[in-house]
Amino acid sequence: MSELKEKELLTTNRKALTINLDEPIYGTFAEIGAGQEVARMFFQAGAASGTIAKSISAYDMSFSDAIYGKAPRYVSRERLALMLDHEYELLIARLAAQRGERTTFFVFANTVSARNFKGTNEAHGWLGIRFQTQPGGPPSDIVLHVRMWDKENVLQQQALGIIGVNAVYGAFYYRDDPRKFIASLLDNLSPDRIEVDMLKFTGPAFAHVDNRLMSLALVQHGLTNAVMFGNNGEVLQPSEVLYKKAILVERGSFRPVTHVNVDMLNCATAQFVQEPDVKGKDVVVLMEITMNNLLAAGELDARDFLSRVDLLADIGFTVLISNYSEYYRLTSYFRRYTKEMIGVAMGINNLLEIFNEKYYENLEGGILESFGRLFRNSVRLYVYPMRQEAYDKYLLTGETVTLQGSVANHAFASNVLITAKNVHIVDHLRNLYDHLLENHYIDCIVGFDRDILHIFSRDVLRRIKENDPTWEQMVPSAVVTAIKKRGLFDYTPPQAASAAS
Repeated sequence: MSELKEKELLTTNRKALTINLDEPIYGTFAEIGAGQEVARMFFQAGAASGTIAKSISAYDMSFSDAIYGKAPRYVSRERLALMLDHEYELLIARLAAQRGERTTFFVFANTVSARNFKGTNEAHGWLGIRFQTQPGGPPSDIVLHVRMWDKENVLQQQALGIIGVNAVYGAFYYRDDPRKFIASLLDNLSPDRIEVDMLKFTGPAFAHVDNRLMSLALVQHGLTNAVMFGNNGEVLQPSEVLYKKAILVERGSFRPVTHVNVDMLNCATAQFVQEPDVKGKDVVVLMEITMNNLLAAGELDARDFLSRVDLLADIGFTVLISNYSEYYRLTSYFRRYTKEMIGVAMGINNLLEIFNEKYYENLEGGILESFGRLFRNSVRLYVYPMRQEAYDKYLLTGETVTLQGSVANHAFASNVLITAKNVHIVDHLRNLYDHLLENHYIDCIVGFDRDILHIFSRDVLRRIKENDPTWEQMVPSAVVTAIKKRGLFDYTPPQAASAAS
């Protein structure tokens, strides 16, 4: 049977019926918020008595608190965890002795806020399944956060039911191939109906799984456009981090992260927190890498991706991986979660790219439309300077590469810096640029370290691969230690390099 043929057979009803007829699978459905949509799918498929030990919906807050205990919010990861804990313990306590030797128990739970009558709320939810892979075995968990984009409540409920069935089916039949599990979450759905912006596998069934790679797979498979990692490498749910916060972000390759990357963000942060609209507000500072950058070599290099995320985490930064090539799409994404000010730190090269009209040919209003989207609702660009020599080279080659020879040494280089105030913009966009500059939509970064402006990631990477020890002066000390300890970016210890030669 072809893969396509098999795919066509796996309707939502077929998945639910397959589980209902799989005798060892038995458990509980606990759903709060948008009805009992997942359980309903299993009831409608037939033979549900073979799968469902209990179905419950503690819709009233008082009942919910009495059963599961209180959580800070009802639609939250904490509430989902309480539901899974309570229902799984109850299931084992009541049924393990009776049928534990022949049953793989599970609990599926969700807590969801679907579109309300006025359409004024955020339509999202937490879903999770705790399940055994063999009778009497320890459980494993899969937890995901979803956003529902349908405009009608009934359609959101339907989408929730479908993705719930997909999650249960995937837990039992795709658990050995988490990427297949991820791809299957949108079976019989589409990304314009539902988004999965956070996913986490835990437990013995997933001891080999790196959740950072699984989050990246969400972007690759089109289930979401952005995922986030904390400064300890933990997978984060974006809305929990960004909600009602002022946001400052720096985009880069960070291959590896250099003194310039850190100086740029530190200087921009110092200016950002002094903005009248930001003073006294909670601020989130992010380092962002685009999927285009990760795929620059053609295919995703998982080791390279993890190296970049780990290095940024080592020096205390939260990392965003996004599918937003254009800055206006990135700031629009942030506007989902906050009305506070947004700052974007960037170099001269990125500023010039923003004014490159070829990137906006798909927009009916062209570059004007993109700027209307980018700068609306309190957005400011903080621009880091570039040395004249590097700037001239960039204009010739389109690459930020360090000049070779005497000009590579900052002591002999020109003191001329290219800033947001003297950068050359094409004539027909100059008036537009001047308007943005004069009204402080674009600002120069101040307080920067002149002595590091010769540093570029591309040059650092070359020096690492050529075993040139001068790279160590171009990156933070924690990054030096991590690269050496983990052998990142093809680093070879001097002794090994000498032996190889």
